[in-house]
Amino acid sequence: MAKDFTRIGKEIAIAVKAAGPEPDNNPALRRCYLNAKACNMPKDRVEAAIKRAMGKDTSNYEEITYEGHAPHGIAILVETATDNSTRTVANVRMHFTKCNGSLGTSGSVAFGFTRMGEFKIKNSGQNLDDLELELIDFGLEEIGEDSEGNIIIRTAFNEFGNMAKALDEKKIEVVTAELTRIPTTTMELDEEAANDVLKLVDKLEQDEDVQKVYHNLK
Repeated sequence: MAKDFTRIGKEIAIAVKAAGPEPDNNPALRRCYLNAKACNMPKDRVEAAIKRAMGKDTSNYEEITYEGHAPHGIAILVETATDNSTRTVANVRMHFTKCNGSLGTSGSVAFGFTRMGEFKIKNSGQNLDDLELELIDFGLEEIGEDSEGNIIIRTAFNEFGNMAKALDEKKIEVVTAELTRIPTTTMELDEEAANDVLKLVDKLEQDEDVQKVYHNLK
């Protein structure tokens, strides 16, 4: 939970710096509010993060994506938000090295992932076929359910705003709204090898500068 709060705090800072503190005029900030609610981040902490972002002395976070390979050839993408890129790249490289992976160059694995918008919405008994027809004109590319029974909707990256607006206008309750990266193909490993990969993923996710980690492990 603490890691989630830190991640959302940085997302709020980036959103406010880019487009101001008013959610009505800042879609990225509206997305932050949704995701803060989903992970039970208190409203006063959200408001405090917005106030900090408006201050002159607040950190300016730079968004940097690193690419590399975990053991057994699994592709890894690491999204970071940092106020010290020298520290961040050193730490990311250390995690890869200690877990027998290798940090690559820009573009070395990104081609194997598709950037998409992903919405999790409450499942209140909707028919997925009907919902698909209702939303297909707003950029819907994939629809399904997650392990908890929520409905997952995915759009092309450039249709994210259209879908967000459509869901809002149709009064469909959104639990979370994220920009994500989906692997175009996945690799299956045995349990021992998969644990080698997940050890690296865990180390990266625990790093204070890391926002999200993507991989193509099935």
